[in-house]
Amino acid sequence: MQPDLELVHIRKGESFAAWRHGYPFRTVRWHYHPEYEIHLVVATSGKFYVGDFIGRFQPGQLIMTGPNLPQNWISEIGPEESVPARSLVVQFPESFVKNAHEAMPEMSAVQPLLERSHRGLLFDRETSDRLRPLMEQLIEAHGLHRLALFWQILDCLARAPEPEVLASLSYELDLSKINDGGVNRAIAHLRENLTESVDERELADLVGQSPSAFSRAFKRHTGTTLVRYKNQLRVDLACLMLLTRTEVKVAEICYEVGFSNLSNFNRHFLKMKGMSPSQFRATFAANGAFKLTQAAQ
Repeated sequence: MQPDLELVHIRKGESFAAWRHGYPFRTVRWHYHPEYEIHLVVATSGKFYVGDFIGRFQPGQLIMTGPNLPQNWISEIGPEESVPARSLVVQFPESFVKNAHEAMPEMSAVQPLLERSHRGLLFDRETSDRLRPLMEQLIEAHGLHRLALFWQILDCLARAPEPEVLASLSYELDLSKINDGGVNRAIAHLRENLTESVDERELADLVGQSPSAFSRAFKRHTGTTLVRYKNQLRVDLACLMLLTRTEVKVAEICYEVGFSNLSNFNRHFLKMKGMSPSQFRATFAANGAFKLTQAAQ
C-alpha cells in the first residue's frame, strides 16, 4: 500500500509546526512528509509502523523520523471511543535546520541525530519524560522562547542514550512512483492551474476516479475539501501579491488569483487571515515590510 503525502501546515511567521492531536484524527493513516518529526505518545496503546518496522506503542513512546519516512500509529480503542490528546508533535523542514547549520557552527552537534533519524529513532523512557514538559511548553510558546525550546529539545535528543534504529538499512521509499499517482498528481495539476477554473470532475478524470471517490480520497489526503484547499492556495498567493505588487489594487489581485467576485474574496481572506486584504497590506506597510520584501526579490 502506497503512503499518502501529508501536507504539513507551518503557520506564517513560524519556522516549524508544534501541535497536539487526538484519536481518531485525519493524519492518522499510512503517510509520509518531507519534514522531520518528533512524535511523543501521551495516551493509548496500540501498533505503530515506521518504514518497514512494526511494533507496539504505549504512553511515553518517543520517536523521531527523518524526511519522507512513512509512518502510522493505530490506537486500540472502542469503536465509539475518542481520545482528545493522543500525541504531541513537532515537525520542521530540512531547509530550516540546514540554514541554521550554515549560520551557526554549533548546530554540527545535532547533525548525527538528523542523519540517523532518516530510519526512525526510538528513544528511552527517561528521555521521553524529560522532553514531555518541553514539548508541551513549545506548543503554547511564541517568539524567541519558542525557538529556545526547540533548540533545547534537539539538544536533549542529541545527548540522549543511543536510541533504537527502526527501519532497515535497505528500506527506501520510491517517491518517483508516489508523486506520479493519485491525489498527489491532482494537487500538482491544481497548483499549476491555480488561477484557472479547475473543478473536481476535471481532477477526478485526471487520476481515473469517479468524482465521489476522488472527493473522499482528497479529503483523506489533505484533511479538507477541494474547494477549501483551493481557496487557501489562492489566498496565500494573494498575500504574496499584496506585499510585492503594492501598485496593484486589491480588486485586481482578487481576479488575478482566481476568485470570481470581490465580496467572496474578501470573505475568504478575512476568515483565513483574520483581517481584510486592505488591512493586511496596510499592516505590513506600516511595519516597513514592503521595502524588505521587495529588496529580497
